[in-house]
Amino acid sequence: MTTPRMHTTPGRAVATAVLAAALGLLAAPLAQAAGSDATVPTTPAAIPQSDLTAARDAVQTPAVLDQLGHFFARRGVPPNQTVQLSAADEAKSAAQAAPRLSGATVPVYTLDPGFVAGTKGAPVARMDFAATEAVSADGQRASVWTVPQNGGWQVVNIASGSDETDYAAQGASSGGGTVFREPQVNAWYVLRGGRVLPLDAEARSAVGAGGESLAAYQRLVHQRYGDKLPGSAYDKAGLGGGFSADAPSAPAAGGGSLPVLTAAAALGVTALAGVALAARRRRTGPVRS
Repeated sequence: MTTPRMHTTPGRAVATAVLAAALGLLAAPLAQAAGSDATVPTTPAAIPQSDLTAARDAVQTPAVLDQLGHFFARRGVPPNQTVQLSAADEAKSAAQAAPRLSGATVPVYTLDPGFVAGTKGAPVARMDFAATEAVSADGQRASVWTVPQNGGWQVVNIASGSDETDYAAQGASSGGGTVFREPQVNAWYVLRGGRVLPLDAEARSAVGAGGESLAAYQRLVHQRYGDKLPGSAYDKAGLGGGFSADAPSAPAAGGGSLPVLTAAAALGVTALAGVALAARRRRTGPVRS
């Protein structure tokens, strides 16, 4: 088996969309007339704490912690790429990294294609994966992504930085609600009191500092992506972009053997088909002093 994919070259690529139809996933219906009160969505379903506990347990295993040690030793450079570090020095640095888990494991919600299409009752977002922050002895941070697979939870990616848990904490501390992302433009929001409120600069650019109603936000994303959903002419023409479907073939230094899903498979559950806009990259290495 291969190792979890590391999204860190040269930084952490924020998600573009994948072809959900190609993954055999449920395609959202094409857009109806968007923005009417009839399209106001339901709140995304809560994830049971038992599932989040199981996701965290999947991260806190010797094999994954070993992978994290090498990830930190290599400053996030994937194992199939060269670094100026001998195998012995990498092993030493990996041990010294002493990775530990920090904070709570959180569900990561992503903009739902049914909501974009204007499907009545569709949630604004659905969970793509669970994220757990890991910290090294020298202050580096990484996000470990897990998804339900084969009756359990499995690690599918290690990414530099801690956006997922940081924005979840920001949403909770500012009044609660459901934090979700619009990965095509690297925007993070919190759904609270029937309004979509911004958590980062990209989101403020989209909805303003005071946010927008759900209906107004639905009109916005329908305008952006409504003609690029599964089954659209854009999709059928093969113009959709997204994550690479290949996983690294080389095992990580240290020999940990872990199950893998490609990023496309891991994130395709709720991703929009066909949207491949440029997005900001997250840098590797320490993200906080």
